[in-house]
Amino acid sequence: MDDEALQDRCRGVLLGLAAGDRNGGPVRMAVRLAEGLAERGALDPADVLGRYLRWWHEGAFDTGPVAGRALELLASGVPSDEAAARVHRELGGRTAGCNPAHRSAPLAMLAAIPEGDLPRHAAAEAALKHLHPLAGDVAAVVNVLCRSLVRGSTWEAALARAGQGRETATREALLAGRAGPGGRGGYAPEALRAAVFFVTAAADFTEALDGSTEFAGPANYCPVLAGAIAGARWGASAISGKALAHCSVRDRVRAAADQLASGWASSR
Repeated sequence: MDDEALQDRCRGVLLGLAAGDRNGGPVRMAVRLAEGLAERGALDPADVLGRYLRWWHEGAFDTGPVAGRALELLASGVPSDEAAARVHRELGGRTAGCNPAHRSAPLAMLAAIPEGDLPRHAAAEAALKHLHPLAGDVAAVVNVLCRSLVRGSTWEAALARAGQGRETATREALLAGRAGPGGRGGYAPEALRAAVFFVTAAADFTEALDGSTEFAGPANYCPVLAGAIAGARWGASAISGKALAHCSVRDRVRAAADQLASGWASSR
């Protein structure tokens, strides 16, 4: 496998995520996770949570209701485990949103994490704020799918690998994505289905992103996932400067993507 092409697809995950995020919150969480992974060489939940919390104190926005409430509780001094559990109770267990799938895609970019460990890491990162199992399960799918594509798998093979061992609702979303986008909401399987549909139907990155953006409107749920997955499929070189023009942290995103991509050269 060509190292340059592999690193290009690795960079494409974070750059594609940034291109798909028109509201600005998910990419700011994702880049903080990416920076933590690059600095630590592993997922350190306490370090990542600290990065998210510092962003909250700086004026975080577009976090989604679950992450926003969890960060509010953390900022008031509530311990992390208790904060996540309290939000889960307050929302009547409705914490299966797509924010963990949005923000955790950089896990797929860290060469030091074996592919078999990605689901566990995605679930651990999701549980920092989202306790519903589907939040972590969909995040696991996104990470395995992106990793498989980064490693050069075909689209069909990557989809099959990503669905192995997943929850019924998650597997159904992957299968349904072949037929149509479904809804526009932020329920994690719903956002996954839509993203899979647009990446499946597209001939290139731009078509996938444009289709998902037009479909989603201002909701922004589907395009973030579609951008990350399409970036892993077609690579950073397929993402135009115009696609990133709206992202005010694109230089920070590029730097973090380059750091994580460089790890693949020494991993092979």
